[in-house]
Amino acid sequence: MPGAHSPHFETMPSATGGIARLVWARLQDAGIEADSLLSRAGLTLEQIEDRKARLSVESQIRFLELGAEALQDDNLGFHLARDFDLREIGLLYYVAASSGTIAEAFAKAERYCRLANEGISLRFAAKEMTITLKYVGVERRSDRHQIEFWLTSIIRLNRALTNRRLIPSRLKMVHRRRTTPTEVKSFLGCEIEFGSDVDEIAFPVSVGPMAIESADHYLNDLLVTYCEQALAHRKSGGVSLRSSVENAIAPLLPHREARVEEIARRLGMSHRTLVRRLALEGLTFSGILDEMKIDLAKSYLKDDQLPISQTAWLLGYGEVSAFTHAFKRWTGMTPRQWRALDTPERDHDAGDGPAHEQVSAERPIANRRDQP
Repeated sequence: MPGAHSPHFETMPSATGGIARLVWARLQDAGIEADSLLSRAGLTLEQIEDRKARLSVESQIRFLELGAEALQDDNLGFHLARDFDLREIGLLYYVAASSGTIAEAFAKAERYCRLANEGISLRFAAKEMTITLKYVGVERRSDRHQIEFWLTSIIRLNRALTNRRLIPSRLKMVHRRRTTPTEVKSFLGCEIEFGSDVDEIAFPVSVGPMAIESADHYLNDLLVTYCEQALAHRKSGGVSLRSSVENAIAPLLPHREARVEEIARRLGMSHRTLVRRLALEGLTFSGILDEMKIDLAKSYLKDDQLPISQTAWLLGYGEVSAFTHAFKRWTGMTPRQWRALDTPERDHDAGDGPAHEQVSAERPIANRRDQP
């Protein structure tokens, strides 16, 4: 759990926590007791109530996941982004809203994005009008809700600033869904390409020079000055090698290309250098790969509509039998048996029982973050 790493919190990517607070509010409105969910995510009520407190990005992602399960809302990230007041974004919203054009607004969002969330890097290509999001210091893995919140919010922001119902020309997401949910497709106006190798949104190039109705040159200069000062005071947290390796592995798993040599190449280093640097951190490539497969397998199996054969393919197994054997070695049960567990029992299965001890003994999983 993220909370287990609290002694190193200062080195972990943090966020303003606005999304987590939106989840908390929705849980309260639904009459759901959420204190235990906060604890499981490594958060406290004091952090939620203090709007100036920054939260661990990992904890926010976990709280979103737990909140979605408690609310039985598979589209929670989308719903939160669709419904919240854009002004709650804070400084970044006002910088964008006071810019002259959409292209100018997103060029500034690229520079100041980390003030809102250090775990996400936004890259804006003005010529192609593409906005690409990459996770920094945080494992992308199968996260859905935070990334869907961000991309939906970007679309809403474009529409609010231009007072037009702008439709993306392309929308890609790394995580997997079988189809674009109907209400999501209706709101966005386009299909989403799931299972991509990038989280990216593109708009027609004609959108870039569109004027922003609320443009205010003087206010924008003032806000940019403030942003620059805030940026100078933020520590430039280093990107962990582990998260870089995991984020490189994720899109390659289904294609059975997640080999150490290929990951090293994508990270711009030799095979030997990657192995050596991992060893210095007490890690092994096979250990990281196994932990990813365990966590992703459990995430996919929670979706009762996803066939086990499809889960096996997503994890890079050519045969269901090979996946079943591996999963039984990890957990002590078959995928079907694990999927049949009651939800609370299933949520607490990973990490605390004999099965986990067996996995650790057979193949050490370095620095494992056990998630309930």
